[in-house]
Amino acid sequence: MPSTSVSTGHPIPAPVLEILGLPSLDDLADDQTRGATCVWCQVRLTAETAVDLGEHLSPLPGTAPPMHWFPRACRKDTADRAHRGLFTHAPMCEQCTDDPGGCEISRWLYRLVRENRR
Repeated sequence: MPSTSVSTGHPIPAPVLEILGLPSLDDLADDQTRGATCVWCQVRLTAETAVDLGEHLSPLPGTAPPMHWFPRACRKDTADRAHRGLFTHAPMCEQCTDDPGGCEISRWLYRLVRENRR
């Protein structure tokens, strides 16, 4: 399920979340799965400091129903990962090579850098 950007309120597309590299549910503590702490650095988050990474549904081992989890991240980690993501994505993207402003993924990554580098 998509998440919302801090200032725009628009859903962050799944390909952008993939580039940011959400950790596996198995690697997270309870506070991280419910969005109380950053999924990457475990810093405590508030409504003002968190970037919502959306609701996710992940299978659990055995016959248990899938688990809903709600990761959030700190602004610093979001901006850093988005910045690195731009450098990984752009050289491999035909749209970025032809017209960087025409690539939705690059626009989103740039927006996440700009919004969260405060």
